[in-house]
Amino acid sequence: MKNPIYITSMASVSPMGEDQKETWNAYKTNQHCIKKHDFEGEEAFAAFLPKKVQAEIDKLRTESIHYRKLDRSVLMAIYVSRQVIQSAGWQNEKNIGINIGSSRGATELFEKFHSEFIENRKASTQTSPSTTLGNISSWVGQDLQNNGVHFSHSVTCSTGLHSVLNAVAWLQSGLANKFIAGASEAALTPFTIAQMKAIKTYATEDLEYPCQALNLDKTRNSMVLGEGAALLCLENSVSDNAEAKIIGIGYSAEKLKHSVSISDEGVCMQNSMKMAIGKLNPAEIDAVVMHAPGTIKGDLGEVNAIKALFGENLPAMTSNKWKIGHTFATSGILNLELAMLMLKNQEFISVPFSDISKKPKRLQNILVNAVGFGGNSVSILISKV
Repeated sequence: MKNPIYITSMASVSPMGEDQKETWNAYKTNQHCIKKHDFEGEEAFAAFLPKKVQAEIDKLRTESIHYRKLDRSVLMAIYVSRQVIQSAGWQNEKNIGINIGSSRGATELFEKFHSEFIENRKASTQTSPSTTLGNISSWVGQDLQNNGVHFSHSVTCSTGLHSVLNAVAWLQSGLANKFIAGASEAALTPFTIAQMKAIKTYATEDLEYPCQALNLDKTRNSMVLGEGAALLCLENSVSDNAEAKIIGIGYSAEKLKHSVSISDEGVCMQNSMKMAIGKLNPAEIDAVVMHAPGTIKGDLGEVNAIKALFGENLPAMTSNKWKIGHTFATSGILNLELAMLMLKNQEFISVPFSDISKKPKRLQNILVNAVGFGGNSVSILISKV
């Protein structure tokens, strides 16, 4: 990187809540947010937003006739964007770049419109405009009355961290001075759950912790889906309220052996982490917030990648999917949020049922990972300001 990129503010909605204090307090307990839900006759584990948060997001539909037609993923992004802008003090800024990604996009609406088409052989007039992926960033831009560039993308589960890569590129090129980056995902639908069950990655056991992310002794896959939106305000210069700084970025892809899993050695993750660390001594990396989806191969492949890269200087390792499930595109940004909270509070959050790592002696530099279908990965290295 040419120079550090500063994280001026961070905001999110997740199964843990909607503000930093609430989220941090949730992290400090060993309780999780995963429960069984009835998905039209099919029971499955999932982690939804708290009812009080969902009620606030639902209120957005009453603000404008246009908002009544938007998918929940878009409404969630609008809700969080208002928070992150206020926290950054950017309310009067009108030229902010916006890149909010999503793995699944307007899932609920797409399934609704498709079902109506199958039944009636007619498509609603709102089908195309309301299911286009770019809706997420463009409607956030409309709500903020912002004139900057607005774009969305999908790179499977690493989409959120790819948004950060894009923002860094725009900022360091001089094409933008301020950027909002992140992801939004509201894909807890019967069809999505069925897709995850079809590839045999989903949790089925009634355990105290249904998602066994970073339990390397598990004999069954235990991925659980969650929902959420999370955004960052990023800029080149440091401000008084800067929360952390990005000092390294990495990305990679590997040749596929299986469409839904990384290699046993986690080759793509080795490469992305190595690129993010750059010239820094690996011994200076204090912790890694891992992608760790709760699958046997996914968890082990990432652990193997970390061991291969760091050798005897293993950093502390943790994950949050045991607590909030896998939020697809948003998962990487929520990983970044956990890393920022640990830096701010100087406290490491471990996985309660995993003895994979000891607590670090310090928290100065934390690596954040995300990996997705297609064998692609992203690593972001953040540090204290």
